[in-house]
Amino acid sequence: MVNDTTRLLGLEGLVVDRVELHPEGAPVVHLSTGDEQARCCPQCGTRAVRVKGWVLTQPRDLPVAGRVTRLRWRKRRWHCDQPGCPRRSFTEQVAQVPARARLTARLRQAAGAAVADGNRTIVQAARDLGVSWPVVAAAFTVHAQAVLPAEPEPVSVLGIDEVRRGKPRWSFDEVTASWTTTVDRWHVGFVDLLGGQGLLAQVEGRTSKAVTDWLTARPAAWREQVQAVAIDMCTVFKAAVREALPHALLVVDHFHVVQLANRAVTEVRRRMTMTHRGRRGRASDPEWQQRNRLTRSAARMHGKHVDRLTDTLSNLPTKIGQPILTAWNAKEDLLDLLALARTRPGREAVDRLLHRFYTRCADSGLLELHRLATTIETWWPQILAFLHTGITNAGSEGTNRVIKTLARNAYGFRNPENQRLRTRAATTRRHRGHLNPA
Repeated sequence: MVNDTTRLLGLEGLVVDRVELHPEGAPVVHLSTGDEQARCCPQCGTRAVRVKGWVLTQPRDLPVAGRVTRLRWRKRRWHCDQPGCPRRSFTEQVAQVPARARLTARLRQAAGAAVADGNRTIVQAARDLGVSWPVVAAAFTVHAQAVLPAEPEPVSVLGIDEVRRGKPRWSFDEVTASWTTTVDRWHVGFVDLLGGQGLLAQVEGRTSKAVTDWLTARPAAWREQVQAVAIDMCTVFKAAVREALPHALLVVDHFHVVQLANRAVTEVRRRMTMTHRGRRGRASDPEWQQRNRLTRSAARMHGKHVDRLTDTLSNLPTKIGQPILTAWNAKEDLLDLLALARTRPGREAVDRLLHRFYTRCADSGLLELHRLATTIETWWPQILAFLHTGITNAGSEGTNRVIKTLARNAYGFRNPENQRLRTRAATTRRHRGHLNPA
């Protein structure tokens, strides 16, 4: 008969006989078998009638009411009298405590869920549950493979970005007498930017073939539903998308355009200081003091700060201040152009601001601005797509931040497959309903 203590323990198929108190203060729960199916042979399914002996097993379980509970299950070993059955004898087992199991099934499940759904490290989950690192690692793998879908759902806006995972590894090929990369230092991730699925998958290697192989491995109906793909200014991703998704609209993330413009301004400032002062910038140099304001948007600065910046550059020697001021104005022209996104800009407004940017770069005589203008011209169709759609790769960048944080918490990963599995579990918690806003 099932008593209240049995219901409180919640181990299906086991009955609590009595509860004692260990000298250390932990409750010791003595169990017996309450499921008649436990006496059926696991090989042939025949119900046994002869008892061979008794076995005492002590599986570890989850804490009960915040206290570590010690289980003592006294079970029987049965004879299998079915002719032809290779199993001569067997011990009783239930779903929560299989034969020869040292942990209950719910303890293993809780260990795997703590890492996959609770965003805990394997070491932390092992310490909390009182088990070893390999046990939690194996439990996480089983749990993650069960909850993560084998195939991603269709997406309309796809984000592609890379993240550094560690050091590469090489091996020597005796046939070709050359070194080949066995473990690449880069992982390329595919992110659902609109549907909320998070990280769809990761592939090893920042190559066009790696991206193309993953995209072409998806069903044709899945690829046809992709309407737009957001990337940074990477020719590898551009070539892969054009090959695998020729119908999709390719969009360049504006964050990388702004980053490229700020880099050009910084290079001009450093070159002018080195050329005319004969050294690197110092804290006493006025242009060095304004370095942070040079890379900020004028639209986000107070008017007095903008005036101070322009006055400082104007008061410098012309050979130093004028090129820096020109580069800063070119950067602001580009930011004014990008600010048209999500405003449904007309062709005339876009052409006017683009012409202003190109003219300033051409008249400046600065190699850095010429290179910046060439890059913008090369990627202009994809930048124009951003102005019309407003699609950004911010979801991929946020996912990369989670990936890097996860790698730091784990003190790095040695196995790329384990890293990809951990990464995908961590970046899909919101979609799976396990993200706690608190």
